[in-house]
Amino acid sequence: MRIAQSNPGHSAPIKGSNVRWRVLSILIAISFFSYVYRYNLSTSGIAVRDELGLSDTELGLVLTVFAWGYMIFQFPGGLFGQLLGSRKAMTIMVTAWGVITLLTGLLPGQEAQSAALIIGELVVLRFLMGVFQAPLFPVLAANVADWFPVSRWALPNGLSSVGATLGAAATPAAVAWLVVEFGWRASFYLTALPTVVLAALWWWYARDKPSEHSSVHPDELALIMAGRVRQPEQPPLGQLLKQLLKNREVLLLAGSYFCMNWVWYIFFSWLMVYLVDVRGFDIINAGILAAAPWIAGSFGAGLGGETCDRLCKRLGPRWGCRVPAIAGLCISAVMLISGAYAPDPYLAVALLSACYACNQFTEGAYWQATTFVGGRYTAAASGVLNTGGNIAGVIATPMTAVLFQHFGWIVALSTGSLFALIGAGIWLLIRADNPMLAET
Repeated sequence: MRIAQSNPGHSAPIKGSNVRWRVLSILIAISFFSYVYRYNLSTSGIAVRDELGLSDTELGLVLTVFAWGYMIFQFPGGLFGQLLGSRKAMTIMVTAWGVITLLTGLLPGQEAQSAALIIGELVVLRFLMGVFQAPLFPVLAANVADWFPVSRWALPNGLSSVGATLGAAATPAAVAWLVVEFGWRASFYLTALPTVVLAALWWWYARDKPSEHSSVHPDELALIMAGRVRQPEQPPLGQLLKQLLKNREVLLLAGSYFCMNWVWYIFFSWLMVYLVDVRGFDIINAGILAAAPWIAGSFGAGLGGETCDRLCKRLGPRWGCRVPAIAGLCISAVMLISGAYAPDPYLAVALLSACYACNQFTEGAYWQATTFVGGRYTAAASGVLNTGGNIAGVIATPMTAVLFQHFGWIVALSTGSLFALIGAGIWLLIRADNPMLAET
């Protein structure tokens, strides 16, 4: 089914069930813990570095390979979700996260193996974590497109980002406390446990389509399906891949998402180091303060999603997605450079938090626009989007280290402001109301 660009039942009340919101609540929980597994090594990195005898450069390499696995497998991950369905795909992914986290904690130290072997094993494990996290948001976006009414996808996608940013907010303080109290290995054992519950819960309750769920009331199903019209038959895989990889709107969205995620990866990879080494906080206080941008980002993501939905209803997809994206990116650029120059460390944290809130304000617009353009192929199109976004991680994580080592942190952070402004400019070219496959 292709998705039309209007929704006459947008505000209609629903009787009987709200299963889609329960499905989304599980996805939000999965998003929360996905960021725990992304961010736990960054948070415990100093302890891991010291026990396993890594240099800062080697630790940077280990942190970077996650982005490589995550980036390379975005598009294949989107196709994986497209072919397998969200129920099976998500169950496999979440289970794998727990296994990899557990194996990281069990990694033998220098008394049992060489430093080169330790680095190799960490590289493989973090790369695999990236691989199995890669399909998450493409699959999630496709699930949202199937389970929520037309043009009401930005808020659910934004709420999934709320879960992710709250996970990132909780991880520094929680993991830092676990590391101090029990050691970094125990922190990995304990954080691996929730995957068992999440995978089982998702498999039990989730379905690929609303029509397949026995608890969905006919009124809810009618609201979800309103405004959808039949789409052409799926082209052969090779033709579909060619259309995705050559589509103007998909490529522009991926390019702008690259710019937005440059800022994201500065926070993801280097925030704790910046707060400790530059702003002078100890690891416990840095862990607490590092939560502030992520908490602010959770508010920004939710507000941005609702704003995008409302603007799309009023202005249509093109400007309804453009306005929140451009505004969020431009303001985040100003806040980032202001935080870099702030003389007081607490003021710097406040400004950086505002920067990240504005950065996350744009999330719903990116995923909503990709859903409009991708239609029934949202998972695959979202894989292209997130590939562009995470090429930024492969480049920004090591590049930030090079820049702050040779030119200082102000220059390193200024690159984020520059890319945010470029990303805003690209949005002026994006037409979310131009679907990838024409109707018959």
